[in-house]
Amino acid sequence: YPVVIKRLNKQYPTVDELTRFKREFHLLKSLGGQQVVTAHELVDSESGMAIILEDVKGRSIADYVQENTLSLVDKMIIAIQMVDAIIQVHTKSIIHKDINPRNFIINPNEDSVKIIDFGIATELPKEITSVKNPNVLEGTLAYISPEQTGRMNRAIDYRTDFYSFGVSLYWMLTGVL
Repeated sequence: YPVVIKRLNKQYPTVDELTRFKREFHLLKSLGGQQVVTAHELVDSESGMAIILEDVKGRSIADYVQENTLSLVDKMIIAIQMVDAIIQVHTKSIIHKDINPRNFIINPNEDSVKIIDFGIATELPKEITSVKNPNVLEGTLAYISPEQTGRMNRAIDYRTDFYSFGVSLYWMLTGVL
């Protein structure tokens, strides 16, 4: 069966990068489900570490929306599927922290949307609520919530994903950020 191979992009990754990559695999395995990309295997070989993922056979929502003329109803159907995927992640107490139209894959032939890229995701009870270095941002800048920037004295919780979803929905409906 066709798969997607996600590899670390460094020949000599740091311990932190390896830990994050392994955590991404384990989070994906724990999620499983209809609207989250399935992780099949974590492979550690001479050429480096890789996650073997299902091939969703689709396009990012960002590309799909830009390449097709969609009605408001079509966009809302996609948005509802995005919310369903986010809810599926949140029911397992996981925060994605990088919700944006590039991290959702749509397969228009199967009428399905799946969420991908859990590289900076975290389990809710394990999220550190201390103030972070404001010079280091996790996520896609145009879509991250104010508390995720580290410049506010607020803890990151599931609402950060919905803030980012709101920015994504605004972009889908208007074409501008």
